[in-house]
Amino acid sequence: MLKAIKPMDIEKCSFEIITRELGDRLLDPENELVIKRVIHTTADFDYVENLRFSAHAVGKGIEALRGGCDIVTDTQMARSGINKTILAQLGGEVHCFMSDPDVAEEARERGVTRAIVSMERAANLEKPCIFAIGNAPTALIALKELIDAGRVSPALVIGVPVGFVNVVESKELIMTADVPYIVARGRKGGSNVAAAICNAMLYQIKR
Repeated sequence: MLKAIKPMDIEKCSFEIITRELGDRLLDPENELVIKRVIHTTADFDYVENLRFSAHAVGKGIEALRGGCDIVTDTQMARSGINKTILAQLGGEVHCFMSDPDVAEEARERGVTRAIVSMERAANLEKPCIFAIGNAPTALIALKELIDAGRVSPALVIGVPVGFVNVVESKELIMTADVPYIVARGRKGGSNVAAAICNAMLYQIKR
């Protein structure tokens, strides 16, 4: 017979299970809550090995969020999954330009993806931004080009697109940029992972 669990206790119980199943695997204390939040979201322990962090990426992300930075996503799903209440309390907001009609029109006229145009739009934002990319490898490729051109300097890049075409390559590429990053190497990832990483940092601020 299934044991009834109060809604407020489900997440606590889930994290206890994750910690138990990790056993004696040692996680970097700075990255631990991000890794566990991603595992909680996906039920996939491969992320212990797949997630890669530049030096103090989580700390730099938290510092940027505390300072009121915005977050840019490449999907409405990621935007929906990010805790906008906490972000707003810190002075930030989430942007996703992918569904904007003018972005779609410009992409058609230029023969490029909406993800490319979206990143170009995001580069014009005046506030510091965290870029949380969970779907479009072309967004990561465009972002790397914008960084190299000096048009944008992300506070943090979360590079976790999922799939097969240019996914692995785009992640490896963004790790060569001179910016803080959290990347899920390989094919795995997704908008839910991008949102989970953002939330893991936000929850550390508002515990």
